[in-house]
Amino acid sequence: MSKPINDRKVAIIGCGFVGSSSAFALMQGGLFSEIVLVDVDRNRAEGEALDISHGMPFAHPCKIYAGDYNDIDDAAIIVITAGANQKPGETRLDLVQKNVAIFKTIIPQISERNYQGIILVVSNPVDILTQVAVKLSGFPENRVFGSGTTLDSARLKYLLGEHLQVDARSVHAWIIGEHGDSEIVAWSSANVSGVPISEFCEMRGYTKHDEHMEEIAQGVKNSAYKIIEKKKATYYGVAMAVRRICEAIISDEKSVLPVSSIQHDTYGIEGVTLSMPAIVGKDGIEKQVKIKLNEKEQEALKKSAGALKKVLADLDI
Repeated sequence: MSKPINDRKVAIIGCGFVGSSSAFALMQGGLFSEIVLVDVDRNRAEGEALDISHGMPFAHPCKIYAGDYNDIDDAAIIVITAGANQKPGETRLDLVQKNVAIFKTIIPQISERNYQGIILVVSNPVDILTQVAVKLSGFPENRVFGSGTTLDSARLKYLLGEHLQVDARSVHAWIIGEHGDSEIVAWSSANVSGVPISEFCEMRGYTKHDEHMEEIAQGVKNSAYKIIEKKKATYYGVAMAVRRICEAIISDEKSVLPVSSIQHDTYGIEGVTLSMPAIVGKDGIEKQVKIKLNEKEQEALKKSAGALKKVLADLDI
């Protein structure tokens, strides 16, 4: 028998850098009145809960505590950040086998409790692990999805904002496909408040479009590697992406976000999890949004899906 969902409660599984930073970002956001942290190292979860709780007089009232799987089955959202960290020189796909094994211990404990909320996968490689979570849980696809390229798209907007000297919030552009090395910038649909990127560039005095576009695309793709090389891990940016996705769910915003979900008839791609814009609300993914892509982008998206499909075929799930 499942418990009724508490819309003011979130659970985070995994209290490493990403999990604890996400808990901190969610506490500051005031979205939830209860945050439960679960980790194989109970002491770590207790320490993070205490540390964040001590800042509560400066924020919103919220109960933050360490718990186990019996404490999470009424959470509106379960955020999974557990997994091995990406090391310098390692790709997200290199993490596959280690983190699939970890998910095989986590997901069954959620599904056996007949959980009725939403699972948000953040662990890498997020596309593969989202598909693993859907398969192992047996839950409807709309209720199990990944953070995908939400952070990558934010990185793109930030770099474009810097390049064009304009507020990044006025930039509308997507990174689609794999959250990883085969990701694609959907340049054909990118704009600044409705003005196509190429036109805005000219307005700002830039004419070397291809050169600048390639530099920015590579800058986004290599962002994580650069940060990992300098400080061993990335966590603040993704924590803010987690907060943004949770906001869209809890407030039923019906926001369009580039989350990772199983695709169906997306430019001929079927049954592979990757990131495309989707409407996100209280029931999770309400609808995938098929943005217009040029032929080159469509081919790159199919190639990205092919790379992920190859990895999925080798997994024992």
